[in-house]
Amino acid sequence: MKPRHRRALFIIGALIAIGVAALLILNALNSNIALYVTPSDVANGKAPQSQTFRIGGLVKSGSLRRDGITVHFVVTDLVKDIPVSYTGILPDLFKEGKGAVVQGRLNQDGEFVASEVLAKHDENYMPPEAKHALEQAQKQEVQK
Repeated sequence: MKPRHRRALFIIGALIAIGVAALLILNALNSNIALYVTPSDVANGKAPQSQTFRIGGLVKSGSLRRDGITVHFVVTDLVKDIPVSYTGILPDLFKEGKGAVVQGRLNQDGEFVASEVLAKHDENYMPPEAKHALEQAQKQEVQK
């Protein structure tokens, strides 16, 4: 085989390897992206059905119920409420009436099955997405 043919095969092989590596990296990044959706958007059917996403808002007072290690509660943006179930240990700062962001999927019954629960870390902090969603919900409520 001539040297230029060998070089051409080497370049083609390198391009294929780079393409496969880029495809694998993009696939991994896409599977780790979790979109943020408000409880109002979930209630209106705007939530992605086939992928994991996050919802955030306030944990509705009086909604926290434990069933063994499964916890049921409601996340609200003060306009719409979304029932959530989570199996596992909740963060120490998780409380009713406080902000939280949950990551997971909707099941067939319309309940959000969380795989991860994030709670705020002090009295003044609320995740930016949740704060924006609550502000928008309050504006809509005032306009009605």
